[in-house]
Amino acid sequence: MDTRHIRIKDFNYNLSDERIAKFPVAKRDHSKLLIYNKGAISEDMFFNITDYLPKGALMVFNNTKVIQARIHFRKDTGAIIEVFLLEPVKPADYEQMFQTTCGCSWLCMIGNLKKWKEGSLRRTFNVKGRVVTLSATRRHEQGTSHWVDFEWDDEDVTFADILDCVGELPIPPYLNRDTQDSDKVTYQTVYSKIKGSVAAPTAGLHFTDSVLASIDSHGIEREELTLHVGAGTFKPVKSDEIAGHDMHTEYISVSRHTLERLIAHNAEAIAVGTTSVRTLESLYYVGVRLAGNPNATEEQLRIEQWEPYDTDSSISPVEALRNIVDYLDRNDMGTFHGSTRIIIAPGYEYKIVKILVTNFHQPQSTLLLLVSAFVNGDWRNIYDYALEHDFRFLSYGDSSLLIP
Repeated sequence: MDTRHIRIKDFNYNLSDERIAKFPVAKRDHSKLLIYNKGAISEDMFFNITDYLPKGALMVFNNTKVIQARIHFRKDTGAIIEVFLLEPVKPADYEQMFQTTCGCSWLCMIGNLKKWKEGSLRRTFNVKGRVVTLSATRRHEQGTSHWVDFEWDDEDVTFADILDCVGELPIPPYLNRDTQDSDKVTYQTVYSKIKGSVAAPTAGLHFTDSVLASIDSHGIEREELTLHVGAGTFKPVKSDEIAGHDMHTEYISVSRHTLERLIAHNAEAIAVGTTSVRTLESLYYVGVRLAGNPNATEEQLRIEQWEPYDTDSSISPVEALRNIVDYLDRNDMGTFHGSTRIIIAPGYEYKIVKILVTNFHQPQSTLLLLVSAFVNGDWRNIYDYALEHDFRFLSYGDSSLLIP
């Protein structure tokens, strides 16, 4: 199959607005679970997911945390300008960014841009009992984004403090509603830790401490990695063929310990969510790159969109992961940091992910292409079943367990 010539219209289905879950179920783990097991489809409740998982397996979760990435400014004219944080640029490191004081820079989307021709935006507010004035200055365009400098007048206040005070959680646009206080809890996984995403890894929203304890008692090992989900996850495919779709960059980090546990499990994993899939599968190609260039820089290890389809490599997934561990050892590093633009679509050969937990995705989306590749093209039977049996769709919807 020539993946580049896949027609996106072949991945359409009728998703009416009433099938999109606007809010989660009252109890996270009381969502419905569709089980696809080698072509057979059944259903259960999510809190029973452990019954369908192989004992002794390794389950991998994305521990990213959604930030309150929307900041609103009111101009003297009364116009409201929304600045939507996409990616830190100065400093570029997420952890450093949230601890910075007095100033930082981000790539942003701007809402109501036509009302912000020039000058700086300002907003004054109370944070930690102190009066702080935040200013935003637009410097230049960078692709479809805008470089924005932020400055504030209190060196005891971090950018994390500011976002916690005036930022707004960016729930998905297709919910067609304002963010509510409840979203601050329900739109985060119970295991979220590392701030940086502008969208939740929604497959993880169903897990509770009780379900995690059940997984542990079942003899399934749990590991975490980080992929900061970008706004590009909602970017529609507008080209007729997917060759014309430009995938966004997302930043990943995986600890040496997680890499070692993957190797111990013969480089086979149960992935919770498409973000975990993208990270795990990208790791294989990082290892392939290192086989040819052991001293590559982080930039040289960035995985490009079509790399899997242009790479003819015979190295095993275990060898690839060992190459990354060796790279960390040579550079005295405990965690691999990198970035990926990988697109996973029919024609892709999965290297590490053997079982997938995921929600139901939008028609004609790259996430639906990923699912189709995983179930060998059988996605329509899965989605027809879900539509016919009253499953709830998208971020706050129900879940599926896919075993190809």
